[in-house]
Amino acid sequence: MKTASLVVVAALSPLVGGVASAADIPPAPAYPPVAIVIRLTWTGCYFGGNGGGLWVRNDTTFGPSNVAGSPALGASLGGHDANGWLAGIQIGCNYQVSNWVFGAQGGFDWTDAKGSHPDPFFTGTTDITRTRQLMEMTWRVGYAWNRFLGYIKAGGAWERIDYVMLITPTPYNAAASARETGGWTVGIGGEYAITDWLSAFLEYRYLDFGTCTNTFVDGFGRFIGNVNIRDTKNLVKAGLNLRFGG
Repeated sequence: MKTASLVVVAALSPLVGGVASAADIPPAPAYPPVAIVIRLTWTGCYFGGNGGGLWVRNDTTFGPSNVAGSPALGASLGGHDANGWLAGIQIGCNYQVSNWVFGAQGGFDWTDAKGSHPDPFFTGTTDITRTRQLMEMTWRVGYAWNRFLGYIKAGGAWERIDYVMLITPTPYNAAASARETGGWTVGIGGEYAITDWLSAFLEYRYLDFGTCTNTFVDGFGRFIGNVNIRDTKNLVKAGLNLRFGG
């Protein structure tokens, strides 16, 4: 019996020693969980709506004319400022490379920016402009700080604008010319992704439609004169975009 007890003790000695050695080892340090940062991608397409304000400057000069006694070519006929609201829609796509974002955008806005000034040559006549629609096709280049995107944009712009020479005392002698004119635009803006699918933006743009020559006729189709009109615009708009495909 004594011999059997010695055999059992000898067999258990390594296990007991192992348990005692494990108890002497300090526990492994506890590390906080590593936070996983999910970065937003701006790659994808979007569409949305916008609203804002439009400020217009129109300057007029006398164009080529065959009317006796007309002012010299290029003589100033004055100018005026106009302003109004705008509201519209936009659609576009982006592609992100590292922090850089490249994109293209198209947009259409309705507006009503109207202004006028007395004509210095045609006595009793008021020169009026009224911008009704704007359209753009632009390229965008931006830099993203995760959910915030700062960008610049440039491209082509088109407008529909009415030019009117209102001859008093009767409005039936008004001479009008409605034009669709092309030009260019450049701007800067910022956009913030509120969620992965919804973003808000604010931007400023300058638009230059150059100088166009308008031929004015009265209500009976009689020639009144050719007028060169220089047309530039500034706008500020804010809006929302629904993003998809990223």
